[in-house]
Amino acid sequence: MAVRLDELAVPVIAAPMAGGASTPELVAAVNRAGGLGFLAAGYKSAAAMAEQIALVRKSGDRPYGVNLFVPAPPGDAAAVAAFRERLRPEAERWGVELPEEIGPDRDDWEAKLATLLADPVPVVSYTFGLPTAAEAAALRAAGTLQVGTVTTPEEARAAEGVGMDALCVQGPEAGGHRGTHRVTDQPGDLPLLELLPAVRAVTALPLIAAGGLGDGPAIAAALRAGAVAVQLGTALLRADESGASAAHRAALTDLPETVVTRAFTGRPARGLRNAFIDRHGPYAPPAYPEVHHLTAPLRAAATRRADTTAMHLWAGTAHRLARTGPAEQLVTELWRSARG
Repeated sequence: MAVRLDELAVPVIAAPMAGGASTPELVAAVNRAGGLGFLAAGYKSAAAMAEQIALVRKSGDRPYGVNLFVPAPPGDAAAVAAFRERLRPEAERWGVELPEEIGPDRDDWEAKLATLLADPVPVVSYTFGLPTAAEAAALRAAGTLQVGTVTTPEEARAAEGVGMDALCVQGPEAGGHRGTHRVTDQPGDLPLLELLPAVRAVTALPLIAAGGLGDGPAIAAALRAGAVAVQLGTALLRADESGASAAHRAALTDLPETVVTRAFTGRPARGLRNAFIDRHGPYAPPAYPEVHHLTAPLRAAATRRADTTAMHLWAGTAHRLARTGPAEQLVTELWRSARG
């Protein structure tokens, strides 16, 4: 089924939230509301991605999307080693071992592309960079609409240059990883409602607005600023179909503020401020996915303890507006509020 983002019954897209929050059930629920559900293929193997695609297809015949992480060059090994030593006392305290060697990790990029070419999906989006022009052309020939995540007008130009069909414009208010195309980039702080027209000035591609959109008035403002649709992530984290942990759901209303940090993965990401971020954020090197793998045992141990002082709790600036209930109902009510 051909997809036109400007013809969605409800111009709401479920943000692809890697690490378990995005589920096939959440995709199906957003689709039932008239929006566009998205699977997060980041951190998954190509086979695991295919399994989730199969589950979405069983849930209905509406279009859906799959998000890929674009692999990055290796980080500075010496900086990663220094951060490992900083984390070692914490690991010993909780009885976990940090990986001493972290090999290359391309997030199964080539296998995922091969899978999506052999069995195409309606929409593919990219985070952390862009495919090559040849890779984009191959997916276009397979009938897939492609969306590049951008955080600056310069990234928007690059995305149009390799053949993207639309852009997800991610403002600094967004929860989770900032989609900067280079690991070492400092993410911009131009608010979403100013970033949208700045990107529109350099491209005519359809724009999706992402970042801090937690209620109807915010959605309406983003659409007035030039977006054809909005992307909601944090607003759906407490939904019945979300894969977020109970501790994460509770923290969205319990913890007061968010901050952008490299502490957990080496890439800038917005999460609920906690003690781990305060202790280690200033020292985390811009090395992804090395820092992600390095902190994984610590994060897993914190999650087992439901310890929100040490978990990574991705959240956007509107986190306190996140509500509970079926995702279909939440999307419907948000859209009704946006329409006034």
